[in-house]
Amino acid sequence: MESSVNGTVGVDHSINRRITDIDALRGFALLGILVVNISYIASPHHFRGAPDPTAADPLDHAVRWLVVAGFETKFYLLFSFLFGYSFTLQLRSAERVGASFAPRFLRRLSGLFVLGTLHAVLLFPGDILTLYALLGLVLLALRRITSQRALNLALVVTVLSAAAFACLGVVLAATGYDGSDVYAQPEAERALHDLRGGVGSVIATHLAQLPIAVTAIVFGQAPVALAAFLVGFAAGTRRIFDNPGRVQQWSRKLRTIGYPIGATGALVYAWASVTHPGAAAEAFAFAVDVVTAPLLAAAYASTVVHALHTSRGSRLAALLAPAGRMSLSNYLGQSVANVLLFTGIGFGLAGRLGPASLLAVALLIYAAQVGLSRWWMRRFQYGPLEWVLRSWTTLALPRLRRDPPVVIKE
Repeated sequence: MESSVNGTVGVDHSINRRITDIDALRGFALLGILVVNISYIASPHHFRGAPDPTAADPLDHAVRWLVVAGFETKFYLLFSFLFGYSFTLQLRSAERVGASFAPRFLRRLSGLFVLGTLHAVLLFPGDILTLYALLGLVLLALRRITSQRALNLALVVTVLSAAAFACLGVVLAATGYDGSDVYAQPEAERALHDLRGGVGSVIATHLAQLPIAVTAIVFGQAPVALAAFLVGFAAGTRRIFDNPGRVQQWSRKLRTIGYPIGATGALVYAWASVTHPGAAAEAFAFAVDVVTAPLLAAAYASTVVHALHTSRGSRLAALLAPAGRMSLSNYLGQSVANVLLFTGIGFGLAGRLGPASLLAVALLIYAAQVGLSRWWMRRFQYGPLEWVLRSWTTLALPRLRRDPPVVIKE
């Protein structure tokens, strides 16, 4: 998730523009990731598939609906696309300097896997870094394929995933299984109590939630994340961000197609998840979401890219790009902030805030991260964890602090 070109100097304006766009998209995606993850960290009911008592108020119910429809399953796809795109930048960078790519990339993936494992156990079981590390092996193995074959493979993976969930829905409907679990509510309440305990209690709760999280990630997120990797790889191979005019042309098409189709799928997904939960309905809705969520994510991204190329785009880039340049640090930092807020390690607010309050907290955390990222990136070339990961990847200690600006006296 770290930008592969942080600290690059001596490049032309078009390359800087391209990298800024990519970093700004990462910074934007951080907001969506936080809005989704905070609800799972703040209450174990979502993990357990139990009704959340904090969402009974009409406003909270409406906000929950908004988050599920507009955010869930959308923003990790954007991160996945950018991972695939950045992979091509790293490939070309290695070729330019004559470095062996595979060993460096494997070290990078191993570093992501270790960080992700620690993240899942200590902070949040719904980690995506371990998934990216494992899927990165697939991307590495496929690095010689053409962009068209990458797109074809992404389409096949998406269709097969959607078909699998549709078939599951048929089976569940035929058997009459509604997915109800009499133990879900008491288990959620027990987990809630444990999350308000000390360090050992919190870690034990995370370990207990890991099987549920891993199952959802492997069967729900992994296939579509791989498809997004491949689309990002194809886009990077074709260098779509190198030509602003071409980017704007694609942005218009993606908004025109993505918003109506993606929003329709999002409404179906939220209806089944929030309004009419049930095993068969949720399986059918997820099948629809697998196909439509990438379109809505693409529409979001194209809207941001379009805004970046308007007269006020430089201001938006100045806000979002620094956060995107240190997205790994910010991603893990979000979980640290949430653990301090919601578990007994900190304020113990788990189960005490409804969706509307959680959305407000997420916006405050994100605003703080944007401000801190701007302050940090003015002084340093890498985010703290980006520097650690790059050191391990290159087996060298890159310079962290930026050189002070040169003042020329007349």
